Amino acid sequence: MQLWRWLCLKHRFPVCFAAVSFFLLLVSSSKSPLGIHPLDAKYFAAEVIKCKDGSKSFTRDRLNDNFCDCLDGTDEPGTSACPAGKFYCRNVGSIPQFIFSSRVNDHFCDCCDGSDEYDGSILCPNTCIMGGNVEYKTEEYVSTTTHLHSTKLKEMKIGIKLEDLIQTLAVVSSQRPMINSLPEQGMEDFASTNQA
Repeated sequence: MQLWRWLCLKHRFPVCFAAVSFFLLLVSSSKSPLGIHPLDAKYFAAEVIKCKDGSKSFTRDRLNDNFCDCLDGTDEPGTSACPAGKFYCRNVGSIPQFIFSSRVNDHFCDCCDGSDEYDGSILCPNTCIMGGNVEYKTEEYVSTTTHLHSTKLKEMKIGIKLEDLIQTLAVVSSQRPMINSLPEQGMEDFASTNQA
């Protein structure tokens, strides 16, 4: 990462842009199937591939075909066909990560490089190089949601207290004529019994 900063600061935008573009081109031209960690590429290179749980095997042409052949999702790392599957986000320029494959093509940009939304229905800008980090964005969303939730709870409590006060005021107001009609002596007796 220091090399990128040095190139960008020393040689300004054109060289930085060219270097980053070359790097992205180099990374994106890898032969690894979509959603697979680079270290697993050899595992998926064979013509017949075994499910990682050992339950069965499938041919390479059935990899990412949007049909779940393996219960563990081995055959569908790049689609949302298998509920147990994991999709690998390369996130070049940021932290690579695995996401649940159910998040692939769900119209939400979960990977900062946008690789999880490849069907063309949504355009995800690559925010990895700009310092974007899915983890940070998720934490920011969770903290915002938590804040909104706690604010809503406070509003509800205040609303309940306000309703209680209104009801108490209504009860007191309805009893005011009765209290005013009590004779002075009765009022003193009433006050002394309530203090005891």
